[in-house]
Amino acid sequence: MSQATGETRASSLMVDLIISLDGYASAEGWPGWWGLEGPEYLAWLEEEGQKNYTFLLGANTYRLMSGMSQEAASADSGFSDNEGASLTGLAAVPKVVFSSTLKAPLTWPNSQLVAGDAVEAVAEMKRSGTAPLSTLGSLSLCRSLLTAGLVDRFRLVVFPVITGRTGSERIYDGYPDVALDMVDSRTFDGRLQLLEYVPTVLSGPPAPRSA
Repeated sequence: MSQATGETRASSLMVDLIISLDGYASAEGWPGWWGLEGPEYLAWLEEEGQKNYTFLLGANTYRLMSGMSQEAASADSGFSDNEGASLTGLAAVPKVVFSSTLKAPLTWPNSQLVAGDAVEAVAEMKRSGTAPLSTLGSLSLCRSLLTAGLVDRFRLVVFPVITGRTGSERIYDGYPDVALDMVDSRTFDGRLQLLEYVPTVLSGPPAPRSA
């Protein structure tokens, strides 16, 4: 409870995405993180994993990330030490998975399955919770939550690569118009750019400014 007002502080929600310069979440034939992750970025990911987030994800991201987390825990995974620590650490983090196809109980530790409407469920989580919420991948879920006006922060890490021929999973297709107010920026390893915004969903283009 807030000592000043006596009101319950609602949870905040952040959409958190990695993206190529031309707007793709991944590319066919390329390694994870487009092969451009560095020690500063991986150390930051580990720090972020300790910030008490509850992660929100859909079925496809759940299948992908749970498999990678389990693979990283094996002795011959092929992941670097920093990559392995980042992936295996996700097992201990609370996660909410929105899916009508997956069945409970989920095998990835600390994963809760929600089969109902994701927008309604997240709105209730924001009203009733206090821990911060963050998306993990899950492009369609991010789009739905942003369109519904539930997103408090919109954060990107932009990777300096254009994958016009091999890019897949276009991030912004189907998005509404959104105004973005920058609140943070940072460069990792001299090449990756973090950009963090407060988003405002627009009903249409803004009126022209008067002279």
